Amino acid sequence: MNADEFLDAVRDDNETALSRLGSSKSLYAATEGEMDPQRVFASAADAEHAAYETFRGWADDEEAAQPVRDAFEEFAEQERDHYDQVVAKLDDDHEPGDVPAIHEYLRDLEGDVARVGGFLGRTLASEKSKEQMVGFFVGQADPQTAQLFRDLGDDLDGQIERGRELLDEVCESDDDWDAALEAASGAIQAAYDEYTETLEGMGVNPKPVC
Repeated sequence: MNADEFLDAVRDDNETALSRLGSSKSLYAATEGEMDPQRVFASAADAEHAAYETFRGWADDEEAAQPVRDAFEEFAEQERDHYDQVVAKLDDDHEPGDVPAIHEYLRDLEGDVARVGGFLGRTLASEKSKEQMVGFFVGQADPQTAQLFRDLGDDLDGQIERGRELLDEVCESDDDWDAALEAASGAIQAAYDEYTETLEGMGVNPKPVC
């Protein structure tokens, strides 16, 4: 397997989950039904802050390979910048909420292979979230904010490219590729399970795609 085949496999294996995470119900779940701009900003800020802390922790892991540490150092700083940009849109100070399920899952991963695989799964899921935020602010007739989230989404494209390169470096066997694939799917599933549980708790059927 190579990195391109890996990404194709992740997308194929998680087609339904990624599709639903890219539906309008995903943003509805993330804001717990409060679909106003300030609540969307707060939800986005929670996600960016969690990503920063996850990647910062991985960058500080002295047992990780140096190229992996360097990459996660870069990703952490990028997520911190994303967080600052989103928080600037809030009317009030931001107090991070509960850690999203996907980051709870990621923080339990050990080793470069699992972490890089999980990172790519997270980033594919995050792309879906950014797309929904772009669409939301387009619908709010706020092109400037829509462009902000479009730009954040563009940064994710760069993260995926860097992640692909890392994966080719750290995966040395079929078992490594399988472990990376399991971690990527696990990350997406963690996000999907939280989405499903949140909607069901609100009395909303999570299955039909909007």
